[in-house]
Amino acid sequence: MRLSRDKVNKLAHTVADSLAEVENVDFIEDRNTIRMECRKILEELFAAEAKIDAAARLKIESQKRIIPEGTQEWDILYRKYYNDEVKKLGI
Repeated sequence: MRLSRDKVNKLAHTVADSLAEVENVDFIEDRNTIRMECRKILEELFAAEAKIDAAARLKIESQKRIIPEGTQEWDILYRKYYNDEVKKLGI
């Protein structure tokens, strides 16, 4: 699922605010810098997830026969191929 820039910013704000509330966390940078770094990390994670999703879907599409999306077989294959791609990346 693709998130809008506003939603990613909202998530980054939430992460930075949550970290600020933890007693054992001290920021050595200002909160905006922390928020921007959170946004950058989130965008990288979402991009990696999109690549994994695309690779899993491509493997399903490359089967000899057509497997309709939404069927139990498609779901099982998607989870298997998705997990295989995650393992390849070492995540």
